[in-house]
Amino acid sequence: MNRGLVLRLETLVQLRGARQQLRALCPRAGWGAQWGPGQASAGWGAQWGPGQASARALCSVLLHPQLWPRHRVTRGALSHCRQLATKEDTKRKKKKFPLTRGEVEIRQRMTIEELARAMGKDIDHIYEALLYTDIDLNSLEPDSILYEDHIKMIVQKSGMKYKSAKLKEEKERKNTDAVKRQAGNYPAVLTPRPPVVTILGHVDHGKTTLLDRLRQSQLASLEAGGITQHIGAFLVHMPSGEKITFLDTPGHAAFSAMRARGTNVTDIVILVVAAEDGVMQQTIESIQHAKNAGVPLILAINKCDKPEADPERVKKELLAHDVVCEEFGGDVQAVNISALKGENLMVLAEATVALAEMLELKADATGLVEGTVIESRKDKGKGPLTTAIIQRGTLRKGCVLVAGKTWAKVRFMFDENGKAVDAAPPGIPVEIMGWKDIPSAGDEILEVESEQRAHEVIDWRTYIEQQEKLKKDVEVIEAKQKEHRMQYEQKQQKLAHLTWRQRKAMLYKANKHLMFQRPTERREVDENTLSVIVKGDVDGSVEAILNILDSYDCEDECKLDIVHFGMGDITENDLTLAETFNGVIYGFSVTANESIKKLADKKGIKIKLHNIIYKLIDDLKEELNSRLPPAVVETTIGEASVLDTFSVTVGKNKVPVAGCRVQKGLLDRKMKFKLIRKGDVIWKGSLSSLKHHKDDAQVIKAGMDCGLSLDKNLEFSIGDDIICYEETEVQQTTSWDPGF
Repeated sequence: MNRGLVLRLETLVQLRGARQQLRALCPRAGWGAQWGPGQASAGWGAQWGPGQASARALCSVLLHPQLWPRHRVTRGALSHCRQLATKEDTKRKKKKFPLTRGEVEIRQRMTIEELARAMGKDIDHIYEALLYTDIDLNSLEPDSILYEDHIKMIVQKSGMKYKSAKLKEEKERKNTDAVKRQAGNYPAVLTPRPPVVTILGHVDHGKTTLLDRLRQSQLASLEAGGITQHIGAFLVHMPSGEKITFLDTPGHAAFSAMRARGTNVTDIVILVVAAEDGVMQQTIESIQHAKNAGVPLILAINKCDKPEADPERVKKELLAHDVVCEEFGGDVQAVNISALKGENLMVLAEATVALAEMLELKADATGLVEGTVIESRKDKGKGPLTTAIIQRGTLRKGCVLVAGKTWAKVRFMFDENGKAVDAAPPGIPVEIMGWKDIPSAGDEILEVESEQRAHEVIDWRTYIEQQEKLKKDVEVIEAKQKEHRMQYEQKQQKLAHLTWRQRKAMLYKANKHLMFQRPTERREVDENTLSVIVKGDVDGSVEAILNILDSYDCEDECKLDIVHFGMGDITENDLTLAETFNGVIYGFSVTANESIKKLADKKGIKIKLHNIIYKLIDDLKEELNSRLPPAVVETTIGEASVLDTFSVTVGKNKVPVAGCRVQKGLLDRKMKFKLIRKGDVIWKGSLSSLKHHKDDAQVIKAGMDCGLSLDKNLEFSIGDDIICYEETEVQQTTSWDPGF
């Protein structure tokens, strides 16, 4: 019988006895008057009188339970129930798990309690077996998980055998991902589409100026430092009526990934090379991107209006990179242009249209939409926005799209001039509004049937990512366990010749200093760390900055920790992170409002805002330099040679003295000195005395003789060199080379 039920029954019986005793103490009239309607106070007052011993009588009854009458049957029942409850508790305390005969069925990651149950042992037995392992017993609980190697060891030490339990096969989850439609051979549904042309080339070779001339806008004047900071997609209407979609990619070295992304969605590459500079680093990289994507090239030799221009040299240099122009028997069209003056631009456009006609570019404008995210950003008023190229189908308002691990129901679409459009057929660049989150540049866009279907796709992709992450985590954990096991075995081998008492004593001494430390004291805080928060205007800019920071390889000088990165202006959350990690906020083409700046000044947080990427990296290098400890540089002031040695008596001690001649510079007693013997420095310190003849001297110049003694009782040898030097602290600079 449940012990709690017994106690409640006993309490009820006691209360019943108290009620009967109260009735016996009170006259029937007074009791009736007390409980009569509206007369309780009078009846009670009639019996006890106002303020008299009613409370005392009640307390006396309640405080003496032995006065309460108990019925014999009740008393016997209570005694019997109490006896049963006591026997039940005793049985429970003495209960042991049934002894397992034969093999113990084990599985991976069993808890201590589960293993004890499987072995038919109590938990203390498991703890005793774990004394012989490297596991910290103080951190274990009955529900703590044991790994398979420890489980096998416990079973074996207990004199038992083990067998692995049959694993329950996990039900395979159905793949609900969205995929591209199969390419059907239906010429009737294919319609001509505009070619997607990417302009590639080295930084500052005139790509943006060329595009600006082609679409008659002033993009180049808006770009910071004259360098395109992130990718842009534009539709250009030619005088002949054809349309060309241009992708303008940055030429700076930092934006290599963005150039590669541009060639993956393009049909034709226009390679811009400056006539006076020739082939440069990013020119070679652009050629490689085009080759990897299998995209044909058109060569645009820019700045031909300059006196030092040499187009023929450019064509010959490109031969070394397998870019053969038509005049040399190849298939690459070459056009000499001047983007600044607008010379031969129509010839370049006609060459592009002609190549597009040869490629016979067509697409299916029906069915579900397929496309690629070219760029993504976050707008204060519009929310997450993406610039995309539609490759199949026609995008309209209300379409449900998925890209990466986010989805959108298209609310609005805009062209390159910010004008709303109702539809976007294949080959047309468009800015999409309605995303739930910001997709990454380069993500594939697929249209799905409904919002419910979009959720299924996102759930599946999130699940796959979690599974991959879990797999990697397990690999890391297993590697750490293996390393820890090897260290433990090496430690045990060193103690193998000792008795168990000696081993225990040695381990206690080795870990004694850790036992009385607080957890906060055990962690070493490395102050030589630069924590940074990176914010950018668009996804591609942040990607380029992070790619540069990934090349940081000077952790031994100063650790670089990227605490957070994202898109959009500087926020209070960024300040909180910077304050927590003592970090610096770097913003690229973003702003910080006045309230944020004032709060940052109040908290002493640095906010560095830049519009040109190489200036941001230079600023970051300066910040790294400031975190490095200053280097001590020794500057030689004078040199002297020991010509003779002798000693003088000072008190009861004999002090060695060197007779020297100053060879270079001067000896200044205030400075530091070092003694060099056969090329080795055997002493550094200060002089205890410096004399010229018998007079104390502060400075001895070149060519003069002197006697000197050191602050340490050290014997001199003829031929020793005495160097007088000055120590100055110089700020170190990081050896990190970001590559530009």
